[in-house]
Amino acid sequence: MSVELIIDSSPKEITIAILQQGKLLELHKERSNNNFSVGDIYLGKVKKIMPGLNAAFVNVGYEKDAFLHYLDLGPQFLSFQKYTRGVLNNKLNSSSLDFKFENDIEKTGKIEKVIKAKQDIMVQIAKEPISTKGPRLSSEISLAGRYLVLVPFSEKVSVSQKIKSAEERDRLIRLIKSIKPKGFGVIVRTVAQNKKVADLHADMSELAERWERCYQNLKNCRPPKKVLGELNRTSALLRDVLNSDFSGIQVNDEALYLEIKSYLRSIAPDKENIVKHYVGRVSIFENFGIEKQIKSSFGKNVTLKTGVYLIIEHTEAMHVIDVNSGQRGKKQDKTQEENALEVNLEAAEEVARQLRLRDMGGIIVVDFIDMKSSGNRKLLHDKMKEFMKDDRAKHNILPPSKFGLVQITRQRVRPEMDIKTAEKCPCCGGDGEVHSTILLVDEIESNIRYMTQQLNYKKLRINVHPYLEAFINKKTGVFNSLRKEWQKKYKCTLEVMPTTSYTFLEYNFMDDKGEVINID
Repeated sequence: MSVELIIDSSPKEITIAILQQGKLLELHKERSNNNFSVGDIYLGKVKKIMPGLNAAFVNVGYEKDAFLHYLDLGPQFLSFQKYTRGVLNNKLNSSSLDFKFENDIEKTGKIEKVIKAKQDIMVQIAKEPISTKGPRLSSEISLAGRYLVLVPFSEKVSVSQKIKSAEERDRLIRLIKSIKPKGFGVIVRTVAQNKKVADLHADMSELAERWERCYQNLKNCRPPKKVLGELNRTSALLRDVLNSDFSGIQVNDEALYLEIKSYLRSIAPDKENIVKHYVGRVSIFENFGIEKQIKSSFGKNVTLKTGVYLIIEHTEAMHVIDVNSGQRGKKQDKTQEENALEVNLEAAEEVARQLRLRDMGGIIVVDFIDMKSSGNRKLLHDKMKEFMKDDRAKHNILPPSKFGLVQITRQRVRPEMDIKTAEKCPCCGGDGEVHSTILLVDEIESNIRYMTQQLNYKKLRINVHPYLEAFINKKTGVFNSLRKEWQKKYKCTLEVMPTTSYTFLEYNFMDDKGEVINID
C-alpha cells in the first residue's frame, strides 16, 4: 500500500499531508513559533493548588496557566522532585539516576500533600492548548524514540501489545534489560519487532543523550522555561509512521528537504532516497491534488462518489456525524436492510478517515442508518474497528445502539484541524458565501453518473452559466473536452447549453423532452 508524505513549507507554518494510494488520510499544521507541542519539557512554577479538583495550575509561560492533575504526577513524583531540586541547586553533577528512589506516592492521595504553591516543578506537555484552555501537563516524563520510549524513574520494561509473538516479546525484554541505564524504564514500540540489537542499542543511546541534554539545560534554569523540545512535527511524524509502505516524501523547501534527509539518514538510511525536493511552478499541494481533496473533505457536508454523504456538526462537548444514503439509497434491486448495510459500511470507512483527517477528539456520536439485524449491527461494529485500527490516537468504539448510534471516544492532544471551505459568492459582491467552486464540476459529473447508471437516462441536456459552458465544452490541447469525456465514460449523449440568466454556480438537467429532471 503506497504512502506518501507531502510537505508545504511557508515562513509562518508547515503543512503536512499523508496520502495513502493518492487519497488524503491525515493533515497536520505546525506553526513556526509553536512553543507548546506535545512532548515538550518545561520547568514551571506552581501558581495555585485546587484541592477540590485534586489538581494544580502551573505557569509554563503560556497565556493561560497549565493544568496538572494528581493522577498525572507519576508514582515516583517524590524522586523526580528530589532530582529536580538537586540539579537546580547544583547538588547533582550527573544526569544518572543511579540512586535510591523514594517511596511511590499514594494512588488515591491528595495533591496538597505533595505539591506547594510557588514550587518549581519539571513537567511535560501532554495536551496542547485547546480553545480557551491552557496546556495539560504530566510529571511522568517520557522520551520517545524510533523503536523505544525511555521513562525516567522507573525500572519496568514493557512491550507493545501489538507484538503478539511470545518468543519475540521475551527476546526484546531480555535485550532491553541488558542495555538500559539504571533508573530508567523502557516501552518497546511495535516497530521494534524483529529489529537487530544494533538498531535498538543506537536508539537507546540517542534517548540517553537527550536525557543528558535535559539535565544540562535544567542546570541554572529559571521558570517558566522550556528545558527540552520535542522533535518538530515533521520529524515526529516520520519517527512514528515511517514504514516499508512509504514510497515518497516531497517537500518544497530546500532547507527542510536537507533536514529531513539528514534525519532519515540517522533513523532509516534505506529510506533517504525517497525524499525529493519539489520545484514545480504550481504549488505543491495543487500539483498532487491535495488542495481539491481538502475542499471536498472538510466542511459541514462530505459527499462520497456513490452519493452517500455525511453531515458533520461540532460542539464544545462532542462531535455529531449523521449518515445519509443520498442517491445510493435509491437502488431498487436490494432490500432496505441490504441497502442500509452497504451505505453504513461505506460511511464507516469515511468516518474513520474523517476522524484522522480532522484530528477529531473527545466524544463522537455517529448516527448510522437503522438496521434491524443484530448480525448486521455486529458487522458494522467490527468493520468500524477494522477501519480505525491504524489510527495512532487512543480510541474506543461502542457497539451500535438499537437506534443505530455508535459512540466513539478518541484521544485529543491537539486542537482539531478546522479548515473553512466556503468561498465568497462571485455574484453578490462578496457579501455571501457558496460551496467551494473547485468541486462544482465533480458535483455535475456525480449527478450524470447517477442519472445514467441508476435512472437509465441516455440523453441529457445541461443548462449552465456561459462561463461554465465554455469550460465544459472547451477542448484542451490533445485532450477531449469534459463533455466528450463524460459521454464516453457514461455511454450517453450530452448537450451543454449556456444560459445567461443563471448565476455562476447554477445548473439544471433537462431530459430529451426539455423538462427539468429533479435529482433531489
